[in-house]
Amino acid sequence: MLHGRTDETAMIERLLSGAREGTSAALVIRGEAGIGKTALLEAAAARAGELPVLRGAGIESEHELPYAGLSLLLGRTAERLDRLPEGQARALAAALGTGPAGEGEPFLVGLAVLTLLAEAGPLVCLVDDAQWLDHASAAALLFAARRLEAEGVVMLLTVREPHAPGFPAAGLAELRLGGLADESAQALLTERAGGLSATEREEVLVESAGNPLALLELSASRRRSGPYSMGIVPVQSRIQQGFADRVAALPEATRTLMLVAAADDTGEAAAVLAAAGLLGAGPADLEPAERAELLTASGARLAFGHPLIRSAVYRRAPLARRMAAHRALADVLDGDRSVWHLAAATQEPDEDVAAALAATAERARDRGGYAAVAAAYARAAELTPDPAVRARRHVAAARAATDAGQFEKAAELLRLTGMEERVHAAKLRAVLAESRDDAQDAYRILLHETDPSAPDDSVVLLRNAVAAAWRNNDFECVEMMGGFASTLAGGAPVATLATAALAANRVERGEVADGLAALRDLLADPPGEDADVRDRLLFARMRLITGDIAGAYGEVSWLERDAREHGALGTLPAVQVILARCQLFTGAHRDARLTAEDGLRIAADTGQTRPALELRAVLAELAAVEGEEERCRELTAEALERGLAPGSVHAAAALSLLDLGLGRYEPAFDRLAAVLAGSRPMGMLAALPIMVEAAVRLGRPADAAGPAATYERWAHESGQAWARGVSLRNRALLTDDLDDYAPAVHHEAFPLDRARAGLLYGERLRRERRMSEARTWLRTAAEAFERLGAPPWAERARRELRATGESRAVRAHAPDLAERLTAQELQAVRLAAQGLSNREIGARLFLSPRTVGYHLYNAFPKLGVASRGELAGLGL
Repeated sequence: MLHGRTDETAMIERLLSGAREGTSAALVIRGEAGIGKTALLEAAAARAGELPVLRGAGIESEHELPYAGLSLLLGRTAERLDRLPEGQARALAAALGTGPAGEGEPFLVGLAVLTLLAEAGPLVCLVDDAQWLDHASAAALLFAARRLEAEGVVMLLTVREPHAPGFPAAGLAELRLGGLADESAQALLTERAGGLSATEREEVLVESAGNPLALLELSASRRRSGPYSMGIVPVQSRIQQGFADRVAALPEATRTLMLVAAADDTGEAAAVLAAAGLLGAGPADLEPAERAELLTASGARLAFGHPLIRSAVYRRAPLARRMAAHRALADVLDGDRSVWHLAAATQEPDEDVAAALAATAERARDRGGYAAVAAAYARAAELTPDPAVRARRHVAAARAATDAGQFEKAAELLRLTGMEERVHAAKLRAVLAESRDDAQDAYRILLHETDPSAPDDSVVLLRNAVAAAWRNNDFECVEMMGGFASTLAGGAPVATLATAALAANRVERGEVADGLAALRDLLADPPGEDADVRDRLLFARMRLITGDIAGAYGEVSWLERDAREHGALGTLPAVQVILARCQLFTGAHRDARLTAEDGLRIAADTGQTRPALELRAVLAELAAVEGEEERCRELTAEALERGLAPGSVHAAAALSLLDLGLGRYEPAFDRLAAVLAGSRPMGMLAALPIMVEAAVRLGRPADAAGPAATYERWAHESGQAWARGVSLRNRALLTDDLDDYAPAVHHEAFPLDRARAGLLYGERLRRERRMSEARTWLRTAAEAFERLGAPPWAERARRELRATGESRAVRAHAPDLAERLTAQELQAVRLAAQGLSNREIGARLFLSPRTVGYHLYNAFPKLGVASRGELAGLGL
């Protein structure tokens, strides 16, 4: 019976009931050691009934082994791998060590876990001590947990805190366990720990602070050794001391066997007994530990009665005994586990052991376990006698730690490198500087290490430095580095990158002709399909600056499909930034929202701050169009605070567009004028028409002239018809000449720009008392704004219509089929209309096939269809 956990068990009952009905949920249970987290998992297993239960646990000694936790959890479902999409099956097999190496893309592994759980569901997935999961397993499980929806899967993870590694689980529901109330603590003592005097009971209650395990262990200790007080010693230390005292009372051979079990990372009884046998302990020595309920055998596995018992046994043993236990395990195990135990048994530099660890690191890389690569190389470096080799291994460890997002660890490792690896170390230090959003420090680090006598190294450093300086808007430095690169053998690509940065800045600053000419020269030689994604994204951004929305759209659409097919979530958010902006430009507002929201989810999973800022800016511009002021301000707050262009510039533009739509012209203009006058205007070009209209409506056409002239030069030089249409609208605003409006409204333009031009023309016609013509344009504009989901702008058009004497209401916009669906329903329907199966759709959208089926099931009645075959004809 669980005492004092009525609310918690009721919550778990609700989750289990939901699973039986096809609803999924994930819950992280946090609390100190002994507080009852494991007991809640046992309660969940007992209440699962007919639901299958998958059990797993993080083990401290396995913390550095890639996918060790996942292997323990999914062992019973391995036969289902053939039901996964091919790419997911390969990735998961590689991760678990049952397939060819080199396929373990981390996020594909997470998607495979999601699909596997869905295929096996409904079920309950229980993971104890998740803080000890290896990094790769934790990432895969959290990726899956965040996407659980309609699979009938309940995932419960327990996390010990404090005094254990952190386990951040953003986006998941959490339950924090506190101590038992006095009444429940008394009941537990009465049930499980009789024989104490009233005074002793009171002392135990006070010392345990409601911790159930402390209640039991402290009362047991009282019964064994009489009254004592440990004062304010932390609960975990008191519990561990109690376990250590019980272990110390066992025979020496039993303690030896328990130490081997504590050092082991397999839980396999055969391996533990074989290693213990080398140290003089045998199967019979297990019995005293079993009687004391400290270590038990179940089938072919050994398990400690509580994770703290393992810690107490291992940490209280002398170093020499721990080394002996690891050496014995190394002798009976094979593969990477043997190498790790051998390393744990080695305290002096030993190249043979270090080389074996380095080989282990590369095998971990093939499985996608970057944190494990870092750990293996770091330990290998510690055991490496040769300083140059040691430096290489420290750099390799730092690089892997960076790839795993362990930036503090990477910085510590880089401090251990010498001059032998200065180039690689500099590149990594620059990456770490950018992870702190300190691009200036990044390119200073890189520049400091350049050396004209080593042109190959300098070219590598300069390329990264130019990119960092561009992001920081330090164009003087970009120009200097581009000139330096042009003097180096092989430096032409870096000089080209610098030219692109300078050209883009010239366009933003108003030096349009030279800037666009340089950009066109660069775009004349685009990278091929096999080029680095970063280069292709750079070219897509340059296309946006030249106004070639269609070209950029086509490029990033291909990149997005490719990233999804290969599970390349590390690059996908950056691709989605440009894709969403293209969709926003072209009036595909719903698609822009879908793309940006999906990109934000993936950016959160992959820890990508910069793309997230730009994606929020897209959503902020949509909120501005819709007049959603609170949401717009919420979405722009972080970008404005951090001041990183172009995200910060786009955020300012969103707020000014909001103000313009709501008739607040002064803040709309002043905000953008400050950006334009500042040091980071990158991304400002598209916002110039907002400044023009705001200034004119304020009666300050002189303030509008500069932005209008810059935009007109850009539109002319770009040769883009849609840009020319916006420029004509700017001119009409400035001249206020009725004859200038007609070209603007009849020119090619994107939907929102066309509607805004129509509104302005209708307003001007009304002021000329040409009411009939005004009504035509105002009605058309109002209907267009309704279709685009722009209520403030639609209301402005309706007000103008009423001022013309229009008595008819503007025809209400009938929601189209797409608007009837949720974002994920629309994504699923579009892919199903292309003939993709639920499994294929799930692989594209990073959802389980069951969740895809759930969305399609909900979408069909909304669309009035009964089968997938009818979807293709809907034109969604």
